[in-house]
Amino acid sequence: MNPSTAGARVLLDELVRLGVRELVLCPGSRSAPLAYAAHDLDAAGRLRLHVRVDERSAAFLALGLAKTSRRPAAVVTTSGTAVANLHPAVLEAHHGAVPLLLLTADRPPELRGVGANQATVQPGVFGDTVRLALELETPADPDRQAPAWRTAAARAVAAATGALGGAGTAGPVHLDLPYRDPLAPGALAVDPHPALAGRPDDAPWVTLPAPPAVLDGAAAPLAHDPRTLVVVGELPTAEHRAAALAWADHHGAHVIAEPGPGTSRLVLPHGDLLLAATDWVGEHLPSRVVVVGRPTLGRAVPALTRTPGLRVEVVTSGEPGADGWADAAHTAAAVHPFAALRTDGEGQAPTPFAREWLAAGEAVAAALAPTGDHLDGPAVARAAHEAVPDGAALFLGSSSVARDLGHGVARVRDAVEVVTSRGLAGIDGCVSTAVGLALSRSGPTVAVLGDLTFLHDANGLLVGPDEPRPDLTIVVVDDDGGSIFTTLEYGADELAGPMRRLFTTPTGTDIEVLCAAHGVPATTATSAEQLSALVARPSEGIRVVRVPVDGAARREAGRLARETVVAALGGRD
Repeated sequence: MNPSTAGARVLLDELVRLGVRELVLCPGSRSAPLAYAAHDLDAAGRLRLHVRVDERSAAFLALGLAKTSRRPAAVVTTSGTAVANLHPAVLEAHHGAVPLLLLTADRPPELRGVGANQATVQPGVFGDTVRLALELETPADPDRQAPAWRTAAARAVAAATGALGGAGTAGPVHLDLPYRDPLAPGALAVDPHPALAGRPDDAPWVTLPAPPAVLDGAAAPLAHDPRTLVVVGELPTAEHRAAALAWADHHGAHVIAEPGPGTSRLVLPHGDLLLAATDWVGEHLPSRVVVVGRPTLGRAVPALTRTPGLRVEVVTSGEPGADGWADAAHTAAAVHPFAALRTDGEGQAPTPFAREWLAAGEAVAAALAPTGDHLDGPAVARAAHEAVPDGAALFLGSSSVARDLGHGVARVRDAVEVVTSRGLAGIDGCVSTAVGLALSRSGPTVAVLGDLTFLHDANGLLVGPDEPRPDLTIVVVDDDGGSIFTTLEYGADELAGPMRRLFTTPTGTDIEVLCAAHGVPATTATSAEQLSALVARPSEGIRVVRVPVDGAARREAGRLARETVVAALGGRD
């Protein structure tokens, strides 16, 4: 066969042998060899092909396919600006430790730097945000090159999955693939080199080790301290979060946790809101705060870690992204590897100190218990959370929605898997990520997104008639803009003049009409009862439920919630 066809087929064949089962393809000419190879693998049932017209959405779709499955998903593009459109998802995968394979077709070296159409410098385009970047040799002599193509596939999967370093080191990998004409499949050659066919019995060319378990590795166990508060932030996998919560349970330590999979009896309800009662917290200070992962929601936890005399220790999950370990407040006195959360011996009952905080958490939960049917951001998150079926995934968009669940729900249900994209916490690509998440699971999936988050990735609704379609319900909290900014300093009365235009940026978009243009059914819910009924009903394909709320009321609602918490804990701020 012609060299370009051979190069593409060998590479994709080897990736499938190594466990890749999902590939997202964007149309293009230079990537034609990869497109034909992917089509044939899809027809043979060896992988599932998804075709998208927007590279940015395609990359986030691949990210969603890999996010909880932890199996690397691939995205294929042609050369030029198509490659640059992958960068937002690359950054999210980098900081969120999501295994992502970027297969970018390229012009051969002789067509670079000479004014050739759609040619730019692609090798190194993602800088240090990829775990591995390889430019494969331009196919010319398949008999000689095939072993190197298969080895490159193994290196790519090992780096993307963290097979040699642990799940915390998983992330994006870039393979730049130059192809010369002819790009369409040609006639089969006679007596090809054995490497073109691969190892017998579909075995991989290089057998890789399984990624180490999250607690593998040598490390001194983190010591017990009866006055420890544990903070669980963003972590790469559900296994990391489970290990963090298990360590807290074992030591009887109470936990402030960001939304995520898994629950614990020691997670404080509305934990970050409890920290608003600064007088009470000051009278019940821990001697040590153990931060596991990256806190990403709000300023309460960083403010606590700046308390003079408070010892802060950080547990890192490997090398997540470029951050090393999470210490934005620059207060950490010690850093521990994740294996330090290994538990030995008999566990502790909740310490007396933890019981004081847990009692305070119950008082806060009682004071914030919902009354009436008024819909705001926390009420929408609460209604969706309570209505999703057991075994469902609940995907939360970035910005306000990720906070709304913690403010609206005292404790996450054991039977609901909460998923967020908090690697960089961008609002871009969330529709596509939710679609990918839904396609990677067998159970129901519900996404709750703000209106700007939804509109920013409206192209995620572009799913062609021949493509696999997920069963996904998208709940859009429509406050006609970014109401989260009203809760920050920009929302002060004296800055009200430019606030709307510069920060909340209302669009006036009719979401139901937009969905209709994509052939996606959409409806509006105006009560918690309506919303619950719609979310509880199984979805066939993608559907959208719009919930209008008053964004202007968010700042005042937040102030009243903080006052309620303070009053519940003694009435002094």
